[in-house]
Amino acid sequence: MAPASPNRATITRSGPAFWWAMFVGVLLAILGLLIGAGGAWLITLGGSWYYLPAGVALLVAGILLLSGNAAGVWLYVVTWIATLAWAYWEVGMDGWGLMPRVLAPTIILIFVLLTLPAFSADRAKRVRDAAYAVTSAGVVVAGCVVGLHHFTLAAQSQEATPSATPPVEGAAGTTPPAQADTTIHQAGSNWPVYGGSELATRYSPLKQITADNVAKLTKVWDFHTGDMPSKAAAGKYSPENTPLEVDGHLFACSAKGIVISANAATGKEEWRYDPKVSDDAIPYGATCRGVAYYATPGANAEQPCATRILWGTLDARLIAIDARTGKACSDFGQQGVVDLTQGLGKTVPGWYSVTAPPTIVRGIAILGAQVQDGQAEDAPSGVVRGYDVISGKLVWAWDMGHPDRTGAPPQGDTYTRGTPNMWTVAAADPQLGYVYLPLGNASVDYYGVDRKGFENQYNSSIVAIDVTTGKPVWHFQTVHHDLWDYDLGSQPTLVDFPTADGKVPAIIVPSKQGQIYVLDRKTGKPLFPVEERPVPSGGVEPEKLSKTQPYSGYAHLDQPVLTEKNMWGMSPLDQLYCRIQFRQAFYQGEYTPPTVEKPFIEYPGYNGGSDWGSVAVDTDNGILIANYNDMPNYNQLLPRKEADKIGFKSIEQGGGSQKAKDMGSPQMGSPYAIAVNAGWRLSTGLLCSEPPYGHIRAIELKTGKTLWDEPLGEAVENGPWGIPSMLPVDIGTPNNGGPLVTAGGLIFIAAATDDKLRAIDIKTGKVVWQVDLPAGGQATPMTYEVNGRQYVVIAPGGHHFMETKIGDEVIAYALPAG
Repeated sequence: MAPASPNRATITRSGPAFWWAMFVGVLLAILGLLIGAGGAWLITLGGSWYYLPAGVALLVAGILLLSGNAAGVWLYVVTWIATLAWAYWEVGMDGWGLMPRVLAPTIILIFVLLTLPAFSADRAKRVRDAAYAVTSAGVVVAGCVVGLHHFTLAAQSQEATPSATPPVEGAAGTTPPAQADTTIHQAGSNWPVYGGSELATRYSPLKQITADNVAKLTKVWDFHTGDMPSKAAAGKYSPENTPLEVDGHLFACSAKGIVISANAATGKEEWRYDPKVSDDAIPYGATCRGVAYYATPGANAEQPCATRILWGTLDARLIAIDARTGKACSDFGQQGVVDLTQGLGKTVPGWYSVTAPPTIVRGIAILGAQVQDGQAEDAPSGVVRGYDVISGKLVWAWDMGHPDRTGAPPQGDTYTRGTPNMWTVAAADPQLGYVYLPLGNASVDYYGVDRKGFENQYNSSIVAIDVTTGKPVWHFQTVHHDLWDYDLGSQPTLVDFPTADGKVPAIIVPSKQGQIYVLDRKTGKPLFPVEERPVPSGGVEPEKLSKTQPYSGYAHLDQPVLTEKNMWGMSPLDQLYCRIQFRQAFYQGEYTPPTVEKPFIEYPGYNGGSDWGSVAVDTDNGILIANYNDMPNYNQLLPRKEADKIGFKSIEQGGGSQKAKDMGSPQMGSPYAIAVNAGWRLSTGLLCSEPPYGHIRAIELKTGKTLWDEPLGEAVENGPWGIPSMLPVDIGTPNNGGPLVTAGGLIFIAAATDDKLRAIDIKTGKVVWQVDLPAGGQATPMTYEVNGRQYVVIAPGGHHFMETKIGDEVIAYALPAG
C-alpha cells in the first residue's frame, strides 16, 4: 500500500479520538440534512437563502470527517465564519438576535476542533494551529455576543399626526348629575380602593421607603389564605389579588373569593368569610382581584355594617359583609347576598362570573362580569349594573341592546345576550358623577359577521356612564369591529392633565394593542390627535372589516411589524422552523384579519400591550409607568366540521375534548372555531419571536415622551420544556399584574414570571431592590402606613396561564423598626 500523502492528514482509526471524530461527523451530517432540507423549503416560501448552503456545507463537512479527512474541520471553520458574517448582517450586535444564530454553531465549533487529535501528527498540528488562530478571536466575540443581556429597542417616533374625526360619540358637556357623596378616597396612610383611589392612579404619597434605604426592606409578616386548588381545580388558579387597607385593617380575598381581614401591622387574622364557591363555578381562572370598602356617611361606628365590604363571586353573587366582624349585612339583598344571574337567561356554572371588585360611586356599587371567552354567540349578557350599596336594590342596568330601559328586563325577557362585557375594573370621578367602563368584545371574539349594530358601536370602548341615571354620556372606541380579542382589560386612570391652557380633567386609556389614549373625561374628546390609519383587509369577512383603526398621537407601546429576521429559538434549527411558520402564515402587520386557509399572526397578541395590571401615574412629578408585553399569537380559524371532529363544544354543551380546550375556543353559532397559540410557542415552550417579551416604561405625562424603557423579568425560572434555566439574565419575561408608584421615588412591581418583587428607581429605571416570592407574582402590590411605619404588601398567588407556581400567601415588607 502506498504511504499517505504528506499533504493530507490521516485519521487514527482507533481510540477515543477516533470515535469522537465519528460522532461529530454524524452530528454534522444529520444537522446538515435537517438544515439543508428546511432551508430549501424556506426558499420555496420566499425566505432566507442562508440555510440551504449552510446545511450543504455541514453535510459535506460531516461526510469528510466520517471519511477521515481533516478538510471537514476546515470546511466547518469557514462555514462558522460565514455564519458570523451573515448573523451580523441580519441583526448587527443585537445580543438576543445573535444568540440562536451564533451560540449553537460556536458550541459545535468546539466539538469540531476537538476532533483534531484523531488526525496524524504533522498535518494535524498545522491544522490545529491554523484553526485555533482563525477561530480564537471569533469564539471570544461569540461569547461577548451571548453576554449582551440588555436588549435596547430603537427609540420610536412619537410625533403627533393630524387627526381624523375621533371615534367619540355622546353628549359632550352633559350637565353633571346632582351632588351626592362626592368624596374621592385617596391613597395615603390607607389604601382604601383597588386602584389606590376611584381615580385609579396606583400612586401613594408615602415616602418613608426611598431609593436610598429600600435595600433594607425586609419581610415583616405573612399569612396564608388556605385557598389552594383541589384536584378538580388544578391548572385553573389565578388569584390576581390586591388587598385594601383601612384604619389598620387589611382586607384580602383568595382565588375563590374567601375574604380575610387581618391586622395591617402584624398580619394576624381577625376574621374570614367563605362564600363556599364550588369548583365548577371557576371560569377561565379562579380570580378575585379585590374587594370594595364602604363607610356609611353619618353612621354610628358600632352600628352593624356601618362599614362594609362588597365583592362579587365566581358563581355570580354580590355579597356585603360587616367590615368589623365579617358577618353578612342582613339589610343588603337577601341576608347579604344579591343573585346576579337574575335577568340573564340561560347560563351554566363558569360561564358568567365576577372576578373584579365593584366600583362604588355616590352610594352605588357598579359591576360587570366575565363572560367566558369564545364559547358561543348566544352567551349571557354583558349588562353593567348599579346596586344601592346599603340595600342591594338594583338602581339601574345599562343594557346596550335596550337603551330605553334602565332597570331589570320585564318578566319572561332577558338582558340582551352576547353583548360586550366589562370583566375588568371601572374607574370613577365621584365629583363629576361619572363611572368609566372599559368594555370587551361581543361574543365571539374572532368572528363578527353576526354582530348587531349596537355591539359594533360599543365593543372595545371606554364608556362614561352617569351614575345617577345609568345612561351613557359618551364613548370612545379603541378598536373598530374587533376580531383580535383586543378588549380593554386595563382599568383606566383619571388625572388632571397638564396642558398649555392649564390642567384638564382627563382619562388615560391603555390598550392591548399598545395605544395609550388621553381623553377629556367630561366629553371623551382626545387631548392628543387620534389618527385613523388604513389597516389590512382580507380574511373571512372583508366586507365587515373596518378600513381604518385609531392610533394615538400621545404614546404607544407597540413595536415595529414582525419580519422573518425577528424569529427566534434556542438554535438555528428551531429558528429555521419558526421562519418557515412565519412564511406559511398570513401577516400584513397590525390588525391582520383572521383566516381559515392558513394561520394568521396577531401582533401584539391578546395579552397586550397593557392588560388588567393597568398603568400607574406619579401625579406629583408627572410620570406615567406602564409595564407591557411584546409577543405575537399564531392563530387559525377552523371550519365547523373540522372543529366538530376535534371535539370542540361550548361550556353550555358540557365543554369539549381536552385536545380542543388546549387548541382554542369553540365559538358556537359561528362557522368557525379558533385555534390560538398564545405567545406563538414551540413544543419546547420557548417562543418563536425574539426577546424581550416584557418591558416596563416611564413616560413623561405631559408629552407622552419615553423617559426610559427596560426589560422586565429574568430568565431564572424560564427555559425549554419548563426547566428553569437559572440564568440571571434580563430576558424580559411575559408579565401580568400592575405597578405601584410611591412618593419615595420608587416603582414596586412583580408581574414577571421570575417570581420576584422589585423596587425600581423611577428616575433611572434601574432595579434597586428585589426579593424572591414563594409563588408567582401575578398581582399588583399596594402600600399603606400604620403607626408611622410604611408597609408594602403583595399577594403572590401564581397564575395558571403564566405557568407560575400557585400560592396562598399575603406578604408585607417594611424597613426595620426604629
